[in-house]
Formats: sequence, structure tokens, C-alpha cells
Amino acid sequence: MKFGVLVFPGSNCDRDAAMVTRDLLGQPTRMVWHEESDLADLDVVIVPGGFSYGDYLRCGAIARFSPALRATLDHAQRGGLVLGICNGFQVLTEAGLLPGALMRNRDLHFVCDRVHLRVERTTLPWTQAYQPGERITLPIAHGEGCYFADADMLKQINDREQVVFRYAAADGSLTDDANPNGSVEHIAGLCNTRGNVLGMMPHPERAADPMLGSIDGLRLFEGVLAAWAGAAPR
Repeated sequence: MKFGVLVFPGSNCDRDAAMVTRDLLGQPTRMVWHEESDLADLDVVIVPGGFSYGDYLRCGAIARFSPALRATLDHAQRGGLVLGICNGFQVLTEAGLLPGALMRNRDLHFVCDRVHLRVERTTLPWTQAYQPGERITLPIAHGEGCYFADADMLKQINDREQVVFRYAAADGSLTDDANPNGSVEHIAGLCNTRGNVLGMMPHPERAADPMLGSIDGLRLFEGVLAAWAGAAPR
């Protein structure tokens, strides 16, 4: 399985993502400069965290127009897998690949912490290594991570089971204290209706090495490999 990690001016988590796919999982991984437009050799495109184009205008607002992101849209429309992490999630919403928007955190402060998540959907390639309702712990680091969608859009998202992760307490309850940025309905990650595009604010790539004290994030990438191995021709 071949991964591609987009690299924008201002990206700072691209090497972290490549470390997981290339060094921990041993998969071919290509760093894709933002001016590239040919992603035909890739199975999975990762849009990493950071501050693409300095986050001028709005987070992700400029990156959506890059040749690499336009090629990512084509990749997704063909059924290719796409993962947007933190700033990557912001980019995917700006590009219309995912519904809703990411806004300033509730308290207008940058938050850098570890948070509990409740896994809401395990029928995706990304989440098949988790159990329904399982609680996992992943790092966050963002200033504009408050997910917002209006009432009509939220109804569609819930009806279509697009919510993948919610911020939760250790026991799985959805308390205000467990919601670090004020996201509506505690949404921390969601997918498109087809299920091949996933966006999330927490960083699975930062919880993938036992040396860092957690591999809860590694299981997300392992799930993709398992799904691909099951679908690949023998």
C-alpha cells in the first residue's frame, strides 16, 4: 500500500505522519509537494497538521486551491482513501470534502493536551481495529478546532452516521469538561458519506510509537492496512 503525505509551506506534522507509515509500518511513502498534481501512484493521501500557508485568511483556506489538494479531490472522487489531521481536517472542510467548519476554540486559547475520544463508528477501513464505543487517548494541539455545523447539517451527519470520534470523558460520557474546544455535539472526527475520507482534529500519528507511551493512534493506520490486504487481489 502506498501512502502520500502532502507538504505545504507551513506543514509541521508531515514527517510525523511519514514516520508512522514508512518507518513503523514499513509501507512505501512519498512526500508530495503542494505544487504537484499527479497522485495516481498513491492509495492513501494524508493531509497533515501544521499551518498550511501560514493559516492566512482562515485555516486551510489557501491550501484548498493548491494543485496537490485539487488532485486529492480527484483521488477521493475515485474512491481513494484520504485522511486529514488537524490542519488537514480544516483543509478538507474548506475544500468541501467534509461538511461543516472548524472555528476558534471556545475559550479562544490554543490547547495542547491529551484527550479521551469515544469511537462512534467502526465500519470504516480507518476504524476497524477499534471496538464500538471504545475509549482511546490521542494528543491535540490546535487553536481553531471547534467543529461547527448548523442544525440541518448536523441532522444529516447523524442520520448518515458520519461522526467517527467524539470528545468524551474516560468513562465515555459527553461532559462539558471533556470537550476541549467547544465542538458541537463533541465531534472530534467525521467522514464523508462514502466513508473513504476521514477528518479529525486529534493526532493519531503522535500516539503510534510505544516510546511515546501510547499506540492508540497506530491502530487507525493498521486498520487501513488490514482493510487493504483483505481487498487486494491474491
